[in-house]
Amino acid sequence: MAKDTEKLIRQLSLISYLMAERRPVTAQEIRRDVEGYSAMNEDAFARRFYADRSELEALRIFLSVEKPVDGLVEQETYSLAPENFHLPAIEFTDRELAGLSTALHLLDGEFAYAEPLRIALQQISWGRPSPLSSPEQSTVALGITGSAGGHELSQRLSKVETAIFRRKTIVFDYYTMERGELGTRRVDPYHLLFQQSGQFYLVGYSHERGAIRVFRLSRIRGKVGYATKAEHDFQRPADFDPHAYANRIDWQFGDVRPAHPAEVWIGRRIAWQIERHFGRYGEMRPSDSDPDGDGDGDRIFVTPYANARQLIAWVLGLGDNARIIGPPELAGELRERLDLLVERHTGEPQIAPEVDASAPAPAGAPDRVAPEAGNGHRPDGAIRPERFARLVTLASILIDAGRAGRRIDARELCARLKISEQELREDISVLNLVNFGAGTYVLYAELGADGTIEVEPEPYGDSFARPARLLPVEAKALVAAIDLIGEHIPEGSLTSVREKVVAALGEDPVHEGLQISTGGDDAEIAAVVSRAIAQRRLLSFEYYKENEDEFSTRTVEPYALMNGREGWYVATFDPSRDDVRHFRLDRFKSATVTDESFEPRPDVDPAADVDGWLRTGEVPASHRARVWISPERARWAREERPITAELADGAIVVERGFASMRYLVRDVLKEAGDAVVLEPADARAAVREAARALREAAAPVAAR
Repeated sequence: MAKDTEKLIRQLSLISYLMAERRPVTAQEIRRDVEGYSAMNEDAFARRFYADRSELEALRIFLSVEKPVDGLVEQETYSLAPENFHLPAIEFTDRELAGLSTALHLLDGEFAYAEPLRIALQQISWGRPSPLSSPEQSTVALGITGSAGGHELSQRLSKVETAIFRRKTIVFDYYTMERGELGTRRVDPYHLLFQQSGQFYLVGYSHERGAIRVFRLSRIRGKVGYATKAEHDFQRPADFDPHAYANRIDWQFGDVRPAHPAEVWIGRRIAWQIERHFGRYGEMRPSDSDPDGDGDGDRIFVTPYANARQLIAWVLGLGDNARIIGPPELAGELRERLDLLVERHTGEPQIAPEVDASAPAPAGAPDRVAPEAGNGHRPDGAIRPERFARLVTLASILIDAGRAGRRIDARELCARLKISEQELREDISVLNLVNFGAGTYVLYAELGADGTIEVEPEPYGDSFARPARLLPVEAKALVAAIDLIGEHIPEGSLTSVREKVVAALGEDPVHEGLQISTGGDDAEIAAVVSRAIAQRRLLSFEYYKENEDEFSTRTVEPYALMNGREGWYVATFDPSRDDVRHFRLDRFKSATVTDESFEPRPDVDPAADVDGWLRTGEVPASHRARVWISPERARWAREERPITAELADGAIVVERGFASMRYLVRDVLKEAGDAVVLEPADARAAVREAARALREAAAPVAAR
C-alpha cells in the first residue's frame, strides 16, 4: 500500500476514533487502538503522530491538547470537539441555492478551482437539493471564468497554490517585461490574485529584491520548484494585507509615491463614471468650476502612482474629458508623449526593415500569438481538492445512502465528484479500512457488477454522517467563485450566500491565498439589470457612448449578463435597432426596470459571442488597421495580439480591427505614443488631429 494511502487511512481513523470516544485519550491509547500506529515503535509513533496532527491543523482540523500539571508529554490527552470537524448547518433560501447552481453551471470545467468548488457545494448544501445537478440556463454567460490557461500554466498554479498552503519557498525562472530579461527568482509565496483581464498573479517576498513583488504566472518559465526539503520555510508576516494589492490599478504597481500624487482634471461629462469605477484608487475633489462639490461640475481626481506611462495612457484614453494638471513632471511627460504621437503620425511612416518572423525569440520572451488563434482558450482544470476532502465527502454520501437503504449509481457518483471509476474504486477501498479501533469500521461499501454501490454503514459512522468543515482550498474555491460572479445572477444574490459561508467558516478565505479583483463597481446597476432579466421586463437606461463621447437613452429587452476582458455587459434585443446589442454596465449612468413585460425571442442567443470578443478583446470589425508597436512595448503586445511583421530594431507590426474611426483613435491614444497607425492613411490623420487637440487643451494648464 502506498505511503500516502496509509497516511490517509491513519488520519481518517484518528478522527473517527477521537470522535467516537468523546473523551480525552492518551497517546498510548491512540497508538494501541488507531489503525496504522500499532505496528510502530515509540519513536516512529511520536514522529508520525506529530506529523499527522500538523497536517490536520493545516487543514483547519484542530485537536484539543490537555497538558498535565507536571508537564510530562506522555500524560498529555487529546480530543476532537465536533465543532472542530463538522460544518455548522447553513440555512440557504431556494433563491440562494439557485444562485449556487448557476455559479457551478457557469464555472464547471473552466474555473481553475472547479473541482474543489464541487466538493464545497456538496458540503454546504447538505440536506438540501444539491447545486451539483444544476439545470441549463441562459441568463448569464462568462467570457472570463478564472481558468488557469492551459496545461503548463495549470501546473504552475497548482504548485504555487500548494506552496502558499504549506508555506514553502519556491524557485522559478521569470521573464521581466520591463527589462526584457530572464532570471531566477526565489520567492516566499503569500497570495494569489486573479484579475478581470484573465490573468493570475503571485504576490510574494522576493529574496533577490528583499521586498514584496508581484509576478504574473504566465511569465514564469519552466517548472516551479521548492527551494528546500523542509516541511515549512517561512511564516507570512502578520501585517501583510492582500487587499493592498487587489485594490491597485495598473499605474500603482511598483513603488508608489504617495507624497506626490497625480492630479487629473475630469470633465463633468464623465465625472460620475470616474468616481464610481476609479474612486477607490484615489480621491475625488471639487474643481474650481464646482466649489460646492455637488457633483454636477468638473472634478479633480487625486491618485498615487508608480508608473507614469500607465497613468498617462489611461488619461489619454479619456480624450478631452481628462488632462493631467500635476505634478509638473508628470504633466510634462504627457505633453512629450502627445508631441511624439503627432510627430509619428505626420508624413510617411518611418519604420525599420522587416526581419524573418520565424527566427527564434529571445530567451524567455513571450510566445508569439498565432494570427488565427487570438487569445481564446478552453484550458484544462488546475487545482484538485485534497484527497482527504474527497474521501470525507464520499464517506458522507455513502453513509447517507446506506442508512436510507439506497444503492448508488457509480457513474452518476463519478460525474458528481468529477472522478474516474478507478479513483472511485480506490477511494472506496480506503474508506473500507477506516475504523474506530477494536475492529469497528466506519462503513463497508462494494461496487457491484451492475454498476451500483451497496453500502453497509456501521452504527458508529456518525463521524462522517454529517458534512465536514470546508478545507482551505474548498473554502477558497467557493468564495472565489462568488466573488468572480458577484451580483450578476438573476436567479439569486450571491452576496448573502457569501456572508453565510464566511460566518460558518469563522473567517474570510480571501485572506489566505486567493483574491478575485473584478474591476469597476457596478453592483447597483447589475442588481437592476438582473431584476429586469428575471422579471422579463423592459430595461430603460441612460448610456454613455464612450467612442462618440455622448449620452443616449435606450429601452431594450434584457436577456443575459456576461463578462469579458473589459468588464460586465448585458446582452439585449434593441427594438429601435431591430437587432441584438451589448452594453457595458460601467457606462450606465442610471437604469430602471419598466412596467412593460416582453416575451423572449427564440432566435436570440445571448451567449453567442462568449468565445469571441468577450474572451479576446478583439471586437467584430469591418475595417483593419496595420499598427506599429515600439520596441519598448513590443514585449507586451506579443502576449496579446497576432504579429504580422518583426522589425530589425525590435519593433513589431500588428493588425487591429475597428468598426469606427473614433474607436481606433482612442485605442491608439491609450498606447501613449508607443503605437502608430501605418495604414489606412485617414486613420493616421485622425490620430494626429486628436493628439494635436489634446496637446492644445493641455498647453494652458502647463503654462500656469
